[in-house]
Amino acid sequence: MTNVLLILVSGIFVQNFIFSRFLGICPFLGVSKSIPTAVGMGVAVTFVMAMASAITYVVQYAILTPLHLEYLQTIAFILVIATLVQLVEMIIKKVSPTLYNALGVYLPLITTNCAVLGAALLNIQNGYNFIESVAFGVAGALGFTLAIILFAGVRDKLRISAIPEAMQGFPIALVTAGLMSIAFLGFSGMLNV
Repeated sequence: MTNVLLILVSGIFVQNFIFSRFLGICPFLGVSKSIPTAVGMGVAVTFVMAMASAITYVVQYAILTPLHLEYLQTIAFILVIATLVQLVEMIIKKVSPTLYNALGVYLPLITTNCAVLGAALLNIQNGYNFIESVAFGVAGALGFTLAIILFAGVRDKLRISAIPEAMQGFPIALVTAGLMSIAFLGFSGMLNV
């Protein structure tokens, strides 16, 4: 139980996919323009990453490893992730058309979100058991959600701030993301999982 708690804290703060591993940057920058959209993307990624971590663990150790097909790992994992994203896309389109339209192209891009695939691959690489894999997937997704919501809040404040014209928009967003990354690096060394 202690190990699972360490994995959760580490995945959210110390090994944050956005600020420490630099995975999932495309949706992070694209969907963080408003807090409600960022929350929606965070929830979608959390569901997909948690389910993908569980399912890819089973695929790896119940199918690929016994049949000595480990070389198909990436393809199999992407198929699992694509299926989950299609499921999430259908649910969001039915439940909240406004959120579906706000997420736009970034929702199907969860399929190729390197943070989701990275979590699945890191679970295998780190030798996590099933519970630890799911915990790492959930923690990584919660870290992603935390990062995107914090960044959306900062971007809201930047819209009303006096910023030189040359830095407005994407340039100040990149500088801000870099500064937030430096702040999260303060957590490094806190836990070794």
